[in-house]
Amino acid sequence: MAPHPTISTLTLQHRIPDDWAADPWAEVRPLVDGVDVLRAAHPEGLAPSCAYWRGPAESWPLAVAQEPRRVMISEPTCTAGCCGALYVTIRREGDHVLWESWENTSGTAAVPPEHRFDSAQYEAELARAASDRSWEEPVDTVARLLEERLVDSGWFERWGCVLTSVSPRREEPGLPEELTSPEGVDVHFHQVGGPGERMDRYQYELIVTGDHPVEEQARRLAAQIMADDPRKTAGVSH
Repeated sequence: MAPHPTISTLTLQHRIPDDWAADPWAEVRPLVDGVDVLRAAHPEGLAPSCAYWRGPAESWPLAVAQEPRRVMISEPTCTAGCCGALYVTIRREGDHVLWESWENTSGTAAVPPEHRFDSAQYEAELARAASDRSWEEPVDTVARLLEERLVDSGWFERWGCVLTSVSPRREEPGLPEELTSPEGVDVHFHQVGGPGERMDRYQYELIVTGDHPVEEQARRLAAQIMADDPRKTAGVSH
């Protein structure tokens, strides 16, 4: 009689990377039975950013689809083509979700073992992590709320522009105070050009404080941006 397969428990943990300049948003690291399964196989890699967990459930990085999905579950701070990445195939098997066929292109032979999860627990944990805001600092919350306001407003499209990114800007540890930029939110956008035309890029560097309500700051910054043509009030991005 074949032994029953081991069913593991998935936990997703938000963590602000040490090298947050590579991605200022928190990564969402998978723990399997309480163990960080990426650390041994890809110690320098980052798990998918929480910015990728804001869309519909089927777009979440670890979502289970009808067909098996090969997912980049950990990538370097440069690019996967440069230093390699860690991949896993995710598929459904009855009431279970399987992580299997691991591939490590970083030059390290180590890969995690196959893991099997109860699909109900797995999908509930994905939904919990997607809605988790407990890890956020004020700068993260303001950035998230500001992005929501700007996207919903359609403001940049009105001026023939595309909103590229809205992200928190953290204080860099270890730098002298005179060289450290205050915490805030960076907003990047570009003007849509025709074929062969130059695509002008712009940015706002906005300041966030820890002593004002985050909702109030997001409203104020959105109003500041939407007071005029953003191409006139933003700085040129290089």
